[in-house]
Order: sequence, then C-alpha cells, then structure tokens
Amino acid sequence: MGLTGRELLEHCLSKPGAWQDEPWQGDVVAKVGDKIFAFLGRGEAVGVKCGANRDEADELVRAYPDDVRASAYIGRSGWNTIRLGGAVPDDEILELVDASYLTVVAKLPKSKRPPVAT
Repeated sequence: MGLTGRELLEHCLSKPGAWQDEPWQGDVVAKVGDKIFAFLGRGEAVGVKCGANRDEADELVRAYPDDVRASAYIGRSGWNTIRLGGAVPDDEILELVDASYLTVVAKLPKSKRPPVAT
C-alpha cells in the first residue's frame, strides 16, 4: 500500500515550524510561518511548489502526465498537484514536499523562519 494522506500530513507536520490549517472547509494545508507549503485537500493528492515558474514545474507533468497536473489558480507560479497512489513513487512525493517546504522557508522573512529548517 502506498503513501496515505494521513502519513503525508504527518510528514509535513514533522518539519520545523510546520502547522496544520484548514483555510477552506474540508481542505487541509500545511504551513510554515504564515505560508502554505503543501495543499493536502482531502488526502487523495498533494499540491506543492515544483519550480520557480510553470516551465520548471512542467518537467514533472511531462514525466508523469497521468498523475501530475498544474495546480488550479496557482499553477502558473510553479505549483503542481500530485495524485497519491499513482505513478509518482512515494519517496519522490516526500522529496517534493521537502523541496516545497525549503522553498517556502527561504522566502519567509528571517524573523519568521523556524530556527532549524531541514
């Protein structure tokens, strides 16, 4: 059995300074500071920052066309939605979440960054 939404949420919340929010009813997100680094929705997929722009993020879409798509509304900014249980290996999904977290932390003002961002 592959990575579950619950396991993915636990992974997100294990990051320094990470916390769970539900800004839209039923849609869970993981934040660091006041910024989202993972959209977890209802546990079937995860939205993460996959590049500085759409061109970079499209590399993952081309690699997994059936399981990765540009995220609605924010896709042009390099966000992709990745289906859990599809062709994208679980370890790669975790790496993508980690990279999204680090990208978001790097953009936080120094005063809002967690003390240890790994």
